[in-house]
Amino acid sequence: MNQTIPFAPGAVEQVAFHRTELQPILNVYGRNVAAGEWRDYGIANLRDVAIFSIFRRAAETPVYRIEKRPKLRMRQGQYAVIGAEGQVLRRGNDLQAVLKVLEGKPRLID
Repeated sequence: MNQTIPFAPGAVEQVAFHRTELQPILNVYGRNVAAGEWRDYGIANLRDVAIFSIFRRAAETPVYRIEKRPKLRMRQGQYAVIGAEGQVLRRGNDLQAVLKVLEGKPRLID
């Protein structure tokens, strides 16, 4: 699913998330927004990478970045979840498995 977006004839193509990739990302995002943990997101489509950034507040750096790098598909995996300090939390070719690192732990309700 390497989708690229040309902007003009002869322009450099960009990596982007496909609709089928955005759906599971937005599902995890929506659950965490409903829980009050996340508030905003941003999407960047660059030449070599597509990035879905997740923010706690709109005016700060991202808490998590979900990256798609198609060139790493045959090596480490094209999807990665990266933490606020730049640490790779999980990497692989299965987006659903990579996103599990963002699933919240069950909590006790008092």
